[in-house]
Amino acid sequence: MKLYFAPNACSFAPHIILRELGVPFDLVRVNNRTKQTSEGRSFLEVNPKGYVAALALSDGEVLTEGPAILQYLADLKPDTMLAPANGSWQRVRLQESLNFITSEIHAGCAPLFSPDMPGEVRTFFKEKLYMRLDSVDAALSRQDYLMGSFSVADAYLYTVSSWLPRFDIDIQRWPSLERFVARVSARPSVRAALMAEAAMPEV
Repeated sequence: MKLYFAPNACSFAPHIILRELGVPFDLVRVNNRTKQTSEGRSFLEVNPKGYVAALALSDGEVLTEGPAILQYLADLKPDTMLAPANGSWQRVRLQESLNFITSEIHAGCAPLFSPDMPGEVRTFFKEKLYMRLDSVDAALSRQDYLMGSFSVADAYLYTVSSWLPRFDIDIQRWPSLERFVARVSARPSVRAALMAEAAMPEV
């Protein structure tokens, strides 16, 4: 397998999960501006949508979209319990969490990456995001992880939460989320993924 990634992007979530699973894979770095890859070809040949993450399988299939990639990876080793069994009620709850993260938090962060956004518009998007983070914080006040134990949803939530300092958002406003981020940061898979991405030269 190959994971196409860009630093500080949502591709970090499947990178964490690959290391949790301990399966062999190659990392391919993508320049989000030029769409060139560290393997020497255009990323658009891999994923015409033009954004990471993309997971290339040994049979030539390419899987895109974070929630789909995360569930595919978790199902490679069901005994790891990174996702509940397909068809179970808990799996539906996992999908609920993944959809909330992708549509409300990930998408809610997206406009804030724009440096030219007027202040009042930025405030509007931040306040909307705050309400979503309030909900997450309330859930994490009751248990350490979104599903009770560490799952693919936590890898995704951790990844998008790591963007908050870029937007001058103080995570201390959400104490349970802050403790969650510290908890996930301590996992060996996260430390290994961070070191591996930092070690890869720019494209």
